[in-house]
Amino acid sequence: MKPAIDFYCYHRYFGEIYPGLEQDPGTRITLDEALHRAVSLGVAGVSIETCFLPEFSARDADALGRKLDRLGLERIWAWGHLSGLGSGGAPERLRDLRDHIEIAARVGARVMRICCGSRLTRPAEWSRHKAALLPLLHEAVAQARAHEVVLAIENHIDFLADELVELIETIGSPWLGVCLDTGNTLRMLEDPLQAALKLAPYARATHVKDVRARAGDPRSFGFWPSVPLGQGLIDLPAIFAALRAHGYDGLLALEIDYLDPAYTSDAQAMAQSLDYMRGLLARA
Repeated sequence: MKPAIDFYCYHRYFGEIYPGLEQDPGTRITLDEALHRAVSLGVAGVSIETCFLPEFSARDADALGRKLDRLGLERIWAWGHLSGLGSGGAPERLRDLRDHIEIAARVGARVMRICCGSRLTRPAEWSRHKAALLPLLHEAVAQARAHEVVLAIENHIDFLADELVELIETIGSPWLGVCLDTGNTLRMLEDPLQAALKLAPYARATHVKDVRARAGDPRSFGFWPSVPLGQGLIDLPAIFAALRAHGYDGLLALEIDYLDPAYTSDAQAMAQSLDYMRGLLARA
């Protein structure tokens, strides 16, 4: 397993700011600048969020793949933020997903994170949710198989762990797995370790996130801000051990979304988190 960074850590600098929770940093960065920040952090790989690349084309993918090779960075292509397939209610987005599978292959990504939905689109009934997603995912998996790219569904505050396992097992393809987000399970009010133990056998990508509780409604996003790894409620040593036990040897992609206001420096939180991650890996 190798330290990496998901570019959602830079979401404010790409112009996505949570209303009422975050401040505009007043500056913006480009993809190239984000890549060089990743290199300066000494990571082995990057997870590149397509939501920050709205005009990205297959031609751009060839050049980016060559650049990543020169920088020595492994890569995951990350599609679907904010609401992906709308929990099955936005089938028109399947075309964009399919296009990005081809782009992922050309970038040289063996894994593409996808979002099926979000906390904003999750239906009340799991049976309806599952039925709406299955035909879309079957088609996406066929495209992924053709391009030899594994799709990894993130638990994007839209699935309980058992639901995501059921979805993966129903489709039953080696080209479909899970992007295990270690913090989002708690945001679904599940025990984060028990949820991770259920999802670890299917992990093909990760978002390594630590969170803690603040005042307010625990069903609201702002109740569970990100904190530097090791300073929150997530048992990351146990989760890393579970991933290792199931043979996961891919990228451990740090993700910081809404940073707890007690921490004033994004850059410091990222560096501190990666140091903690490296310490866990070294002790293992």
